[in-house]
Amino acid sequence: MEDEQILTLFKEEKTKEQAFRALMEKYQHTVYYTVRHYVFLHEDADDITQNVFIKVWRYLENFRGESSLKTWITRISINESLTFLEKKKKTLNLSDDQYTDHLLNVAAEERHFSADNIEQLLQKAIIKLPEKQRLVFTLRYYEEMPYEEMSKALGTSVGALKASYHFAMQKVEADLKEAVK
Repeated sequence: MEDEQILTLFKEEKTKEQAFRALMEKYQHTVYYTVRHYVFLHEDADDITQNVFIKVWRYLENFRGESSLKTWITRISINESLTFLEKKKKTLNLSDDQYTDHLLNVAAEERHFSADNIEQLLQKAIIKLPEKQRLVFTLRYYEEMPYEEMSKALGTSVGALKASYHFAMQKVEADLKEAVK
């Protein structure tokens, strides 16, 4: 079902739930993996994905169409992920560096990640990136999101996003080269 059709059906009380089921079916995979690339744990990603769709349900009537529905949902996914990470850091009483170490340990133990050694090395390299670079790298590398769409989702210029991605790529490449020595 196309986004326009979902939005039209969502406006009518009798088809609201049908529209929302279609929206969830269309975007659940995207939301889960967007979230997963930030929080790394399957259980956390599941919880946050549910929170994202609760917010989408609550605020879809207010969607103004200034960006695509996918961009709007991605923005909610990112915000929920970042909020979760901040709460988790505070709950665990960890600094940013300590939290990075914590994530590295979690990624090493996480059974839902690929057992492939290269994938594990890539995940560790991504975890080490500063938060903004990790965000941009994930959206570009995994989601293949165009810079223009990313710019709308993050409220940042295309040039700044390209620079962040470039620096992130350099760091990831250097980390991978160091790891395979």
